[in-house]
Amino acid sequence: MPRKGMRSLFFSPKASASSLSQNYPSTPARILSDASMERILTISESVIGKWNSDTSAYAKVTSLFYENRREARDFIRCVNELQRCMHSLVAEDANSEKLVRGQSLMEVAMKRLQKEFYQILSMNRAHLDPESVSARSSRASTRSSMSDYEDDDVLAEDDIRSAGESISEVEDVSNVAMADLRAIAECMISSGYAKECVKIYKIIRKSIVDEGIYKLGVEKMSSSHIQKMDWNSLELKINNWLSGVKIAVNTLFNGERILCDHVFAASDSIRESCFAEITREGAQILFGFPEHVAKIGKKKASPEKVFRLLDMYTAISGQWPDIESIFSFESTSAVLSQAIASLIRLGESVRAMLTEFEATIHKDSSKSPVPGGGVHPLTVRVTDYVTLLADYSNVLADILAGQPPPSKSSLPESYFDTSDSDDFPEPAISLRFAWLILVLLCKLDGKAKQYKEVSLTYLFLANNLQHIVNKVRTSNVKYLLGDEWMASHDAKVKQFAANYERLAWGHVIGSLPEDPTAAMPVAEAKECFRRFNVSFEQANRKQSVCVVQDSKLRDEIKVSIARKVVGGYREFYDANRAVWRGERDVVRYAPEDVGNYLSDLFFGVAGSGSSSSLTSTSSGSHSRPLRSR
Repeated sequence: MPRKGMRSLFFSPKASASSLSQNYPSTPARILSDASMERILTISESVIGKWNSDTSAYAKVTSLFYENRREARDFIRCVNELQRCMHSLVAEDANSEKLVRGQSLMEVAMKRLQKEFYQILSMNRAHLDPESVSARSSRASTRSSMSDYEDDDVLAEDDIRSAGESISEVEDVSNVAMADLRAIAECMISSGYAKECVKIYKIIRKSIVDEGIYKLGVEKMSSSHIQKMDWNSLELKINNWLSGVKIAVNTLFNGERILCDHVFAASDSIRESCFAEITREGAQILFGFPEHVAKIGKKKASPEKVFRLLDMYTAISGQWPDIESIFSFESTSAVLSQAIASLIRLGESVRAMLTEFEATIHKDSSKSPVPGGGVHPLTVRVTDYVTLLADYSNVLADILAGQPPPSKSSLPESYFDTSDSDDFPEPAISLRFAWLILVLLCKLDGKAKQYKEVSLTYLFLANNLQHIVNKVRTSNVKYLLGDEWMASHDAKVKQFAANYERLAWGHVIGSLPEDPTAAMPVAEAKECFRRFNVSFEQANRKQSVCVVQDSKLRDEIKVSIARKVVGGYREFYDANRAVWRGERDVVRYAPEDVGNYLSDLFFGVAGSGSSSSLTSTSSGSHSRPLRSR
């Protein structure tokens, strides 16, 4: 029998026999005997009448489902039998007074069940909270589990508890309440009272969802409101959102979907409309917030804000399978559309911020050279930014996919002469990271020209490139740029260091004879010692303020210089013992002294190898006395 007919029947308390026959078309159901129908009506009057709040003070203050679960089961069975009887009455005699009598009983029963439904939902808010409900294994198992009983087994406690002793008390109470709600809902829906049942459910459950969203710190805010907020205040809102979105999806909305699917398993259309109305507003507030933030970020594309946007993008995209599954109804498509819109807006803002970040590299106008050829602050800022970006490589791969490559016109054409500049890795994300570093390197080339000493230019480039390589090697950037990039730039560091060494220390090495071990006149040896003294002191004075921050690179440069300077000087020193034994004013340094001075280099401070020490003579003021051999 169509439910619409049932509904119109039960909503007409003074319906005549003729109107009952019009609203109750005959069905192919088995016709009951008069005796059976009378027996059902009599039993129904007893069972249902007991719980008529209009005639019983006991029924007004007592809950049927709470007081006696077996009696509640009998009540549901009785209503189902009454419904079967009324179908039979319509088929046999549409003008029967028994039909009017049955209808009156049905109205009393529905009023009782409506009250019980409300009480169960209200009194079990704690046990039917989304966290408890979402702990159930899956929506599929929920729809086909505890409430799938035959009429005689409805609400049987033994069946409800058949899951085993492992079910906790909270889960047990939750399961019982869910089974009760489902039984009542199915009874009311089949009796044409779906509207009353659904109305109660929507009001109570929507308040729980709205309250849950509020407790998670997610507020409904317009774009104009967000535009007026300072970044610190907005970041607090973003942090609240980030903390709440996972809970909202996995617990709040998922729990509501499970509960709704379970209670209204008898009707796909009802469970869909209920879930949609209960969650749509809260979900759109939740997934609409990132879009508002993204719009602001795109207008005020401050590079450091990109990480908050990437966090939000990650939060949505990482939970997308769950979001798509929970809001799979056609009536909740607006929620999915909102989530997709936020992802699109966030992606646009991230791309805008990366473009702005590149622009800040180009615009850096610091003129003062870094003391000692050390690592430039711009290098530190850019590498820190890039390595943090690499932690979001998964979502950045989606955001940057299909983006056209950067235009090389923004950099000097000469910079692309090197072999690795034309062959960036294929993926757009790898291309973007390589490009950002390339822009930085080009900018550092310009800053290197600020040094008057050419040797410092190369030391500056070696220091900064080494810092970049180290940051790449110890971060996820290495997986994006690859081993070939690493090897190529490692080689460049060595080349810059070799150029520094040649320009800074080449004249010291050149002050010694080509063959340091060859015999020569004393006068010539003295002159050679004097040349070495002057060139070494001059080089050490200039290089004592130099900085090499990477310990490995510092040691490599020191070892290389010492091998050439100390090694050559030691051979010359040993070959001319007669000179340094008798002419201590000419021979100022033993080979060990030279090595010790070199060991003090590249810390950026003048130590024992300072110019004051180097220009002293053998009068006793020298901090490192000559050693006899």
